[in-house]
Amino acid sequence: MAKVTFFNKLRAAGTAAALSVILTLPVSAVAQGATPRSSEGLEPGDSLEGNYLAAIVAGAGRDLGAASIYLREAVKEDPQNNELLERAFVAFLADGAMPDAFRAADRLIRVDPSNGLAQLVIGVRSIKQKSYGTARNHLQRGGRGRAADITATLLSAWSYLGSNNPKRAIETLERLKGEPSYNLFRDYHAGLILDAAARRADAEKRLKSAYDAERTTLRLVDLWARFQARQGDFAGAAATYAEFDRLLPNHPIIREGMALVAKKEAPPRQIANAQQGAAEVLYGLASAGNRQGDEAAALLYLRMAIFLDPSHDLAILTLGDILERSRQPEDAVAVYDKMPLTSPLRPNAEIQAGLALENLGKHDEAVKHLDRVIAERPDDVDALAALGNIYRSRKEFQKASETYDKAIAKLASPGRANWDLFYFRGIARERTDRWADAEADLRKALELLPDPLGRERALVLNYLGYSLVDKHLKLDEALDMLRRAVELRPRDGYIIDSLGWAYYRLGRYEEAAREIERAVDLRPSDSVINDHLGDAYWRVGRKLEAKFQWTYARDLNPEPEDLPKILRKIERGLDEAPSADAGSEPKPSEPQKDGG
Repeated sequence: MAKVTFFNKLRAAGTAAALSVILTLPVSAVAQGATPRSSEGLEPGDSLEGNYLAAIVAGAGRDLGAASIYLREAVKEDPQNNELLERAFVAFLADGAMPDAFRAADRLIRVDPSNGLAQLVIGVRSIKQKSYGTARNHLQRGGRGRAADITATLLSAWSYLGSNNPKRAIETLERLKGEPSYNLFRDYHAGLILDAAARRADAEKRLKSAYDAERTTLRLVDLWARFQARQGDFAGAAATYAEFDRLLPNHPIIREGMALVAKKEAPPRQIANAQQGAAEVLYGLASAGNRQGDEAAALLYLRMAIFLDPSHDLAILTLGDILERSRQPEDAVAVYDKMPLTSPLRPNAEIQAGLALENLGKHDEAVKHLDRVIAERPDDVDALAALGNIYRSRKEFQKASETYDKAIAKLASPGRANWDLFYFRGIARERTDRWADAEADLRKALELLPDPLGRERALVLNYLGYSLVDKHLKLDEALDMLRRAVELRPRDGYIIDSLGWAYYRLGRYEEAAREIERAVDLRPSDSVINDHLGDAYWRVGRKLEAKFQWTYARDLNPEPEDLPKILRKIERGLDEAPSADAGSEPKPSEPQKDGG
């Protein structure tokens, strides 16, 4: 919603050491390709050292549940170790073990009242308990700094509403000055507080001001449209929803709101009390941080938001998404399961849970889960698309194609939101030797994609252009497509590699080497691209460099089917160059036409 340097919220509050627990270990684990493990059935170690080391290993494996178990036992063994306690506190909070987090925070602030994260957590607990004066005391004792202040100020404002003092709440918000990005948070929450206090005219002014400043944030758009509808302005609400729908078509929340407004029904109020308002504060700041890549801090704020308002569907979906991207699919499945049954996002959560099961390696369970979702909602195009994507990721292209057929058959009139169905079905059809059908699908995807969605168009142009070159069809158009794809995504090494490999297939080896060198600069650790560069170097007579690139590609863990080809080239080089129109030279590996 606004640009706020998110880690500073916690670091300014004096919690840099604690935050490093979840920032350092998991991030390094991603680089090492660590896989998640289940904490079910774990037993604590017999010693302090054993539990502490086990917690470090669990953290590196991105298993927050196991890290919490081991750190809980370690703290019991060494209760006076405040550094250990702080590590355990952050692990508990990240894992959503709120009772443990509260007990640890209580102990921490007794020994270090300046621990801003601990003060914040106890303040949040106090808001949940409706102890609003106590909440403000803890929030005021937290760390200082502009980023820490925005959290404390917004939460304090909602605590005043809980104390039936909306006037003081607004006065508190008015202290947010000096940063242009603060204006949006101030007006948005002032509008929500005034609405909850039944001061409708004042609420309208502040919410309208926030909406006018930021029309592309889903949550703000939805709450403004809901407010308009509750005031009887159904035409205005419909226009608000329609404008966002043009930007991001067919979002479930917008779709539900549009349906209600069309029937002259006002969508229910989402923020009605101090607990929901405080949760909205934490969700909004977490979303801002998440968009900037500050996922670890966003994770902590989302855990607190869901503690305050367990029905906050966007917070649940965002938390699940962060856990998936952080390679914690098992935790993500548990979070998605908390999505309220009545939420328009419940179908999305169920689909994401199925995809998370696939990422866990529970392949049969993932398919059964999505089959059940489809049986319950046979017209759910998104569920069918997700199942098709699973089959496609497994290279079961015939099953993928058949599943996409079912999804597309459900579309009354395909629109731009459906471009990816045709794109993915085109890939599946091309991989099953149905080129005419595949080409028609890929061209349909381009037809549905508007020019502003340039990054998405680049993917389709790349796949279609390369496929045409590979089949030696419509070569001028194909190269134009690939060049345009590179223009749209000039930093995408996979797409640049496709252009270079197309030149290679056409016998234009100097141009191939030039483009693939650019691709290697962008993707230096990709085995396929390095392999391609070795081929291009060989064709232009740079044979020593070619063998170096092939050797490097060999050491980058290529696909099992590619390794023998690479080893053969290291030993013997390439056969004589084929003619440019042969179009049938065996390739070292399949180019990444779908952008990786």
